[in-house]
Amino acid sequence: MLVYLDGKFLNAERAGISVNNRSFRYGDGCFETMKVIDGKLQLPQLHMDRLFGTMALLKFEPPSYMNAEYLQQRIEDLAARNQHQALARIRLTIFRGDGGLYDPASLRPHLLIQSWPLPPENLRLNENGLVLNLFRKGHKACDTYANLKSNNYLLYAMAALEAKQQHCNDMLVLNQHGRLADSTIANLWLVENDILITPPLEEGPVDGTMRRWILEQAASKGFYAKEEPVTAERLASAREVFLTNAIYGLKWVRQIGTSSDYACHLSAAVHQQLLQPLWQ
Repeated sequence: MLVYLDGKFLNAERAGISVNNRSFRYGDGCFETMKVIDGKLQLPQLHMDRLFGTMALLKFEPPSYMNAEYLQQRIEDLAARNQHQALARIRLTIFRGDGGLYDPASLRPHLLIQSWPLPPENLRLNENGLVLNLFRKGHKACDTYANLKSNNYLLYAMAALEAKQQHCNDMLVLNQHGRLADSTIANLWLVENDILITPPLEEGPVDGTMRRWILEQAASKGFYAKEEPVTAERLASAREVFLTNAIYGLKWVRQIGTSSDYACHLSAAVHQQLLQPLWQ
């Protein structure tokens, strides 16, 4: 298995970082998770816009050659070299180099790209609905950095461990106000009166590319999507609930805690009309 690290394609076992690395020490960096189908990166503009916006906010100073075209080409080259071009998950990690908390050696970003094959069922709607629960041992702050895919992932990592212990598929994370933000790896949606509702960015969710795609494209297919705060009570009374991310697209939810038997009618229609055309 090859990875791309700072300008070189390397065997994954030979790639490494310094013990003084700031991303290892402090979570100083960001990442993108993306999908490649038939050798081509999906939704490249949305991913690159988010990535470069995040780097600017985190005070990285990328070299002039590190642009969207450069990164997309390296992603697609890596997928081809690993023979993952048919269907793959890509993780692109940007991280700071060595240095203490107050004295980074450089603001220039380091770059790591990895790829993994995905099974064909990744492109299909899940037959069995997800089982979720609410994570209550920590809360997400609604601050400047809440919407980023940051390498500082402790809250989500603990929620994911809790999900495994509770035999759930995922955990829903609450914000500082006790309202829903997102899940450990996806954005949250609910259906009320045939309206698709997702928490606004001000509520602390990651600014997901699939979330943005649905908000931008819903009207073109006859759906009505909007952003509104979501409480646990509102979630429990919803007709349908689903999650979205760039890798699996959309997964419908059957149960959250003791609330069960969510339907999958509008969720399936969104998957068929808004997501499947992307994969073809």
